[in-house]
Amino acid sequence: MSKTAASDKTTVKLRGKAKPLAISARVPAPAIKPRRGTHAGLAAGTGSAVVRAKTLRLIPEFEVGLGLLKNILHKPVNKMVNEAVGEYIEKRTAEVETDLRGVLEKLKACKRADPKFASARAQLVEAEVRYGADDPVEGVVFDIEPPQRKAGKSKLGPSQAMVRELLRS
Repeated sequence: MSKTAASDKTTVKLRGKAKPLAISARVPAPAIKPRRGTHAGLAAGTGSAVVRAKTLRLIPEFEVGLGLLKNILHKPVNKMVNEAVGEYIEKRTAEVETDLRGVLEKLKACKRADPKFASARAQLVEAEVRYGADDPVEGVVFDIEPPQRKAGKSKLGPSQAMVRELLRS
């Protein structure tokens, strides 16, 4: 590429012929692109966009199908995969939401039928009576002191150590 002083335009030499480009040398610099990983998708807790590279292992038939669709639709494979994943997420989210609504309705029905959970407590008592005789720890009280740390190996800072000392006294 060379620059001619008279026209102040950029020219390109292809196989010995110089052809002027439509781009002026005074074109403002393009906007700086954000660093990778900061421009699409959502970052956790920030609401800003993040795109991350993923490795997908596709079945060969899917790869062939994506290649054919790429040629027919003239769309990048990445865009088609993103569309497919988006549609899958929408579909599955709706199914899960429906399932969760059903579970919630069942729980509410149980609570309305037995608001103080009397039948659940009765079932617990019945199970304890039926299976309690074979329980190996039934009635055994475990009274074990937690191991004490050695004073020399404390990982506490000075303020934490002072608070702990005050709590002990």
